[in-house]
Amino acid sequence: MLQAWTRGDGAAREQLFVHLYQDIHRLAANLRRQQDAGQTLQTTALVHELYLRMVDQQRAQWEDRGQFFAVAARLIRRILVDQARARQSLKRGGDQQRVETEQLAELTVLPPDEQVLALDACLDELDSVDPAGARLVELRYFAGMSLEQVAELLHVSRASVVRQWRSVKAWLELRLA
Repeated sequence: MLQAWTRGDGAAREQLFVHLYQDIHRLAANLRRQQDAGQTLQTTALVHELYLRMVDQQRAQWEDRGQFFAVAARLIRRILVDQARARQSLKRGGDQQRVETEQLAELTVLPPDEQVLALDACLDELDSVDPAGARLVELRYFAGMSLEQVAELLHVSRASVVRQWRSVKAWLELRLA
């Protein structure tokens, strides 16, 4: 179906999304569970937005399922980042709260929108030094895939993915700290 879509077959594209809808919906639901309750984008809306952005890929050259899910993970990331930016924009009033200097020590967790934006900035930085590591984070976090699923998708050993995940996770923890 991916190759047929690449050749411009719109029916194959539609069949692919019907076939993968449950998988994509489950990934989006898992991601939403990881997010704070303040997240306003519903799972189905996230899936539909992903669909709209993916069918907008006019020159998609799909090679395999792994590439498809990598693109889906990147687009989910973009959707969540765009939504977080929109909510925080001054035009919409943002979600700003006044914090006294004495309270700064008590703030240990970033609000959800700031978490998404901070992770996005870190992933952009990581992408410039370790593109494969950035893809791994996108697949794990934004597509909700397990280490085994990532290894299968990328056609590498689980041990390789585990080593890379440890390294990338440590790098992210330092950057986000």
